[in-house]
Amino acid sequence: MKIAKFERAAGVLMPVSALPSPYGIGCFSRDAENFAEMAADMGFSWWQVLPITILGAGNSPYSGSSAHAGNFLFINPHSLAEEGLLTQEEAERAKYGGQPYKVDYAFARENMTGVLRTAFGRINPEIGKKIAEFADKESYWLDDYALFMALAGRFGFDWTKWEKGLAFRDPAALAAARKEFAAEIDYYVFEQYEFYRQWYELKAKVNARGVRIIGDLPFYVATESVDVWTNASDFQLDKDGRPSAVAGVPPDAFAAQGQIWRNCLYDFAAMKKNGYRWWRKRISHCLEMYDALRLDHFRAFYNYFSIPAEDVDTAVNGHWEYGPGQELIDLIRADNPDALFIAEDLGLIDPDCRKFIDGTGIPTMRVFQFAFDGTQSVHLPYFYDRTNVAYSGTHDNNTLLGWLYEMNPDARDFALKYCGFTGPGWGSGGPSCASTKAILRTIAASSAVLAVFPVQDMLGYGADTRMNIPGTAEGNWEYRLPYELMMTVDRDFFLDVNNTYGRLGGSRR
Repeated sequence: MKIAKFERAAGVLMPVSALPSPYGIGCFSRDAENFAEMAADMGFSWWQVLPITILGAGNSPYSGSSAHAGNFLFINPHSLAEEGLLTQEEAERAKYGGQPYKVDYAFARENMTGVLRTAFGRINPEIGKKIAEFADKESYWLDDYALFMALAGRFGFDWTKWEKGLAFRDPAALAAARKEFAAEIDYYVFEQYEFYRQWYELKAKVNARGVRIIGDLPFYVATESVDVWTNASDFQLDKDGRPSAVAGVPPDAFAAQGQIWRNCLYDFAAMKKNGYRWWRKRISHCLEMYDALRLDHFRAFYNYFSIPAEDVDTAVNGHWEYGPGQELIDLIRADNPDALFIAEDLGLIDPDCRKFIDGTGIPTMRVFQFAFDGTQSVHLPYFYDRTNVAYSGTHDNNTLLGWLYEMNPDARDFALKYCGFTGPGWGSGGPSCASTKAILRTIAASSAVLAVFPVQDMLGYGADTRMNIPGTAEGNWEYRLPYELMMTVDRDFFLDVNNTYGRLGGSRR
């Protein structure tokens, strides 16, 4: 089977939520276009985002209530005004008056809910026709999503506590609910129409500048999600609809009790019988949204860790179960023969799983910050090859400068020496930070087919701009970059790096 491959290039990791915006959170605004223009001018070919679907607990983009529905917080009020659904004064009043360095999720939710409710009440026949066309095209997921959200608004997101007819999808109960909640259902259809209209308009403008977008696909979905409610037979649930086992990872040197993620597990035996329908539709949908797709927790396609649902504090009683393996990968490729994927293969990978991952031919990840643990790590840049996508760090890492500060001195000295930085002042941050620039240049010079840099590392920022600390429940996913600071990036430096090391793309190709 023919496998699509990346060309040598470079990209920027910039979450949509972190973009400059006047609305308290990054959105599909002119500032997003400005970011893409800036990336293109520096010779970058790729913009990598975090998941842009509905948020989950703790504002995590990796555990939302739908695998398909977009995050309504990213909708741009100014674009609604251009449609005639808001006045310019209303769009102005929606602007955020607080500090620009952090996402204010509470404000954004209340603000955008009010904005969208107002806009929903002004739909004209022309827009109504477009919404109907969108709803028809996306009906395979949108019909149930809109109903689920309407019901969740009344009864809560734990669908197992709903009236039995609704919880277990009795046709008569569903028909009655669709009639009773018709107005709310129409609202959620409108919300998703606006999200996708604005996303595809932004994507077209970004692509026109020579920049393509890498999406991010979480492996699991939330238990309290429309996907589990509508596809219960595809998940490991008991007779009451609750998980019989949950996802996580086993104990290791960093977590003596392991980690319990609480996502319910797929029933891959049942999925196999229906041709893995849900997975294939999900992947194909994402590949319409993005130009390439990072597959999170890729090892779980081979085997995944199963923890008894009653174990709430420890994963020691868990065990490994086999996933769908190459069979599902082949079906996905047959559905999407030109698709570009990145396999997230970080963490401990046993030899059999490594053989599977390498056998798929999907590029795997290398992270500079993992390279200096005292071993001959595969994350050292001289081990990178064209099957790798190299990162200075991911959303789960500290920033480069923050990492340098927290390293022990010997490891830090070695890392800096490795990158040719021997002078003083490694800790002087900001866009001119010489130590982080030396690291980024070293990554760009490697043989990795893609080099991807978080925007915080490009700006030489410290730990206060970190995106996420795994295992913590609060204070994550909040970093935001003001426009005036975004524009201080050293464009000449990154243009030179991309040109020197054969990664030039964007508007410079």
